[in-house]
This record gives sequence, structure tokens and C-alpha cells, in this order.
Amino acid sequence: MSPLSSFLRGVRVLDLSRYLPGPFATLLLADMGAEVLKIEPPSGDDLQSLGPRGPSGQPVFYEAVNAGKAVLRLDLKEPADKKVFLDLVADADVVVEGFRPGVMKRLGLDYGRLRAINPRLIYCAINGYGAKSPLAQAAGHDNNYLALAGVLHRNGIGDPIFFDPPVADTSGSLFATIAILGALQYRAHSGIGCDIDLGLADVVMPLQLLQIAGVGATGHVPGPETTYLNSGAAYYRVYRTRDGDHVVLGAVEPKFWRAFCEAADRPEWITRQAEPTPQKDLIGQVAAYFATLTLAECEARFAAADCCFSPILDLGEALDTPHFRDRGLVRRNAQGDLQALFPAMLDGAAPDSRAKLRRVSVDEARAAFAAEDIFLVKEAQGD
Repeated sequence: MSPLSSFLRGVRVLDLSRYLPGPFATLLLADMGAEVLKIEPPSGDDLQSLGPRGPSGQPVFYEAVNAGKAVLRLDLKEPADKKVFLDLVADADVVVEGFRPGVMKRLGLDYGRLRAINPRLIYCAINGYGAKSPLAQAAGHDNNYLALAGVLHRNGIGDPIFFDPPVADTSGSLFATIAILGALQYRAHSGIGCDIDLGLADVVMPLQLLQIAGVGATGHVPGPETTYLNSGAAYYRVYRTRDGDHVVLGAVEPKFWRAFCEAADRPEWITRQAEPTPQKDLIGQVAAYFATLTLAECEARFAAADCCFSPILDLGEALDTPHFRDRGLVRRNAQGDLQALFPAMLDGAAPDSRAKLRRVSVDEARAAFAAEDIFLVKEAQGD
């Protein structure tokens, strides 16, 4: 068993969030051993209606992001169910919610109310724009956050393009997890919890800290295909092969660019790496060169050249590569679910596969949160 699954042993998390950002954050906490009780409305998480179905009709997106958790359905507008939730809060360490600002207050379950019950509680609200924003009540999704944060403007060849997987949503999960881990450490020496207000539009900004520093220093705002990170440089770009496949070159360091030029038998390109971006002429020449080669010819010429060359794989091909097979960080669990596990080896061991999520009753949840140690008995985990 990986030590990862013991990192947060005994930490109790109540997760009221839905879809991806909050549930992905609590999935990572569960990977580290936290016991996560997901509180859903009587109709369940809306994510159940998205994505494909598995062999038995199960919603695979929903089950993937909630594996290893227990699920309890409550109607938080009903006094009896609200009392159940408040009883659980008294023994919880963390509450994660993903409502628009003000919803929890209208339910009578805002941080002030919960802190009065449990001063050690860490409360993490994840929403589009954060509580202290003029956009606090605005609807939004990942592409809206990237548009607002200045990312879409400079990405894409031709029209702006957004990303799959969703950058703001998944980064929001990671920043929420980091903040919760830090808050647990803070509580260990202060004895008190805190209120975390995380806007998904905000998480995009530290991801572009280099670009922001550049704007601050020079006043220059990067545009599409103007920097090496957004296809403005010949040495860091996608190219099309003669047979219609695509490859990518990431030869940022001069030694890698030199290795590429030498393997391509184009030594005259070596000194041109320093040309200012956008390197349109050089890009055109490199593109024309790759267009003369098939993918197989590219791999034969560059795979061993140590020049940051890669064929562009689809997801099915990626899953079948020796790297992902040998690392064991993407594998099927005992129930046959294909899972992307926590991406780190601990003491040489890959993380344990995740158990399936399971429904629990109110009595089970209450008994579990009243226990002193690990509480929700999980199904046996397997590789």
C-alpha cells in the first residue's frame, strides 16, 4: 500500500460541490487518505447526466471524480436534513462547497454559522469569480474564465481556442487542495480553522505569472503566435507531416535546437534560433521540411536525437505507451474502472487504486463522523 493513502488519515471532509472543480479537489484529498462524505441533493449531482455510460449504465464521469467517497443525499432546505448536516459539521475538519456566493447564507449554512458550531472548521468555497467580485453572481464556465483572464486572446492559430481538459476548473481543484492542506497545517499550530474563498477566474493568473511579469516590466501585451509558448517560435511548435500526422518540437534550449538542426541536416538553421518572434520565415522553412517526411521517417530521424521531438498521440495511443503502462499511474481497479491516479510515486510505490463510491444512510454518516479515527469502511481496493 502506498503511504499516500495515509497522509490525511482521520481528516473528515464534507463535500457539497458538484461537477468537476470541488469534487476533483476532494478526490485528491481522498487519495491522500481523507474520508470524504459527499452531500448531494435528493436528485443527486448533475454530473450524472453528462458523459458516457459504463457497461451497467453507470455515469462514468461522475463515478470517476467521486471514487473512494461516500455519498449521502440531503435536502438542505428541509429543517431535519439541515440538522443532520450541522451535526456532521460539528465533527468535520473541512467543508467544500461550490455554490454561487450567498447561497449558503440563504440556507443558513454560511461560514459564520458553521464556525460557531466548529471553530476548527476549514471552509473552502469554490465558485466562478469569488465572493468579493462585481461578477460574483455571474454564470461562467472554463472558457469564460480563460477569456476574462487574457489567456484565450493569445492562444490558437487564427481564432482563439480553449482547452481540453479545462484549465481553470482543474487548476482550481489543485489550488483548493493546496489551500486546504496549508489550512490544516495552520490549524495544527493555531487551533482554529479559516475561510477559503477561491474564484476559478483567479486561478488562471498565477499560471501566467511569467507573462504578467513581462507586461509589468515592458508594458507589452503578448498576442497570438508572438512568443515561443504560443507558436511564435520555430523551435517550439506543432508541425504537420507528409502523411497528415502531427509532431511537436520543444527545442527551447540551444543544445536541443542544435541537435534537431543537425539531425535534420540543416546546420544553417542553428544560429537562427535567436531571431525575434514571431519567426515566420523560419517557421515556414521548418514546416516545409516536415511536410516532406512521413511520421515514421520523422521518428526514425529524430526520436534518438535528444532534441525534444514527439509525435502527437491521441488519448488511446497515449494510454498504450510504455511510459504510462510501466509507471502504473493509469490503471484499472478491481471493478474494471480505468483510473488516472495521483501522479506521484511514494517510496517507489504507485498510489492505490480507488474504491467505488458508495451510498450511506444518515445513521451511518452520523456514526462515522462521531468516530475518533478512520470511519467509513471502504470496499477492498485492488489493482
